[in-house]
Amino acid sequence: MHFFSDNAAAIHPRVWAAMQAADAPDHGYDGDALSRRLDGAFSDLFGQPATALWVATGTAANCLALAAMVPPDGGVVCHREAHIEVDEGGAPGFYTHGAKLMLAEGDAAKLTTETISAVLEPIRDNVHQVQPRAISITQSTEYGRVYTPQEVAAIGALAQARDLWLHMDGARFANAVAHLGCHPAAVTVDAGVDALSFGFVKNGGMGAEAIVLFGEAQGLADPIRRARKRAGHLQSKGRYLAAQILALLEGDLWLTNARAANHAAAELAAAAGTRLIHPVEADEVFLVLSPAEAAALRNAGFDFYDWNAPPGTPGAARLVTAWNSNPAHVAALARAIAAL
Repeated sequence: MHFFSDNAAAIHPRVWAAMQAADAPDHGYDGDALSRRLDGAFSDLFGQPATALWVATGTAANCLALAAMVPPDGGVVCHREAHIEVDEGGAPGFYTHGAKLMLAEGDAAKLTTETISAVLEPIRDNVHQVQPRAISITQSTEYGRVYTPQEVAAIGALAQARDLWLHMDGARFANAVAHLGCHPAAVTVDAGVDALSFGFVKNGGMGAEAIVLFGEAQGLADPIRRARKRAGHLQSKGRYLAAQILALLEGDLWLTNARAANHAAAELAAAAGTRLIHPVEADEVFLVLSPAEAAALRNAGFDFYDWNAPPGTPGAARLVTAWNSNPAHVAALARAIAAL
């Protein structure tokens, strides 16, 4: 009974069907009919003009976007525990040819205008110090917390006032929107986000993510296309990536899948009670769990990751649900947690 990661979830049948339907001759790279539909599909989704490019991984989506925004001598303000800092193997520095990640604080990996300003304020505007060029936030965060439209808008206003780009790492963007119940534009383009890494792999896709550009950032599309080629991410049969994305957008399947994952996580959260380390707002559940309790759950057939324990606790674990989490398995784990 698997609760390791939504990366391990199955591919949605409609995604498989869409890829099969795309299995016919067409133009290579991104010149095919499906890839050419992406701009319109995302413009319709967000209700504003958007330019979208597919890539195979979230790391590539994040880093190609940031590389177009930030020169080698520039900096990106992000949380100390952001994925681009702790889980991408130095890829941001590799893609940007040396740009600096400027680390900020914040509860549950959420940035605020105050913690961002604490990084920005001491920087002198001279050649001796790295100058910030962008802010990157994660939605939902590495601890499953969700930025509200108001929180993003406050950061967006700060970015605009400082003449900085605002990038959103949306590996679990669908889960965040499902939790908020808002229009996807309300927490992105309407709130000042310039570029969104829209995650699909964790939410029923096989190997396709989207870089979505809004407003003036659409002018970065051609530099990103060139960097995508140079970085080895321009797949020759790009129609299969586009097919996955379009299948998940059609009929808001991306939201349906995210709601299912969120619902399963909420069931586990209810069973965890006071063990919860963070409020559960997406598909990740962090709870206090001693080594003996973790062993008992594993012996009962559940798998999950151990996690960094908060001070004063015997241990911690991370449980992740997915669009296709088996309801019987979720119920069984909830009962097992409640019985500890």
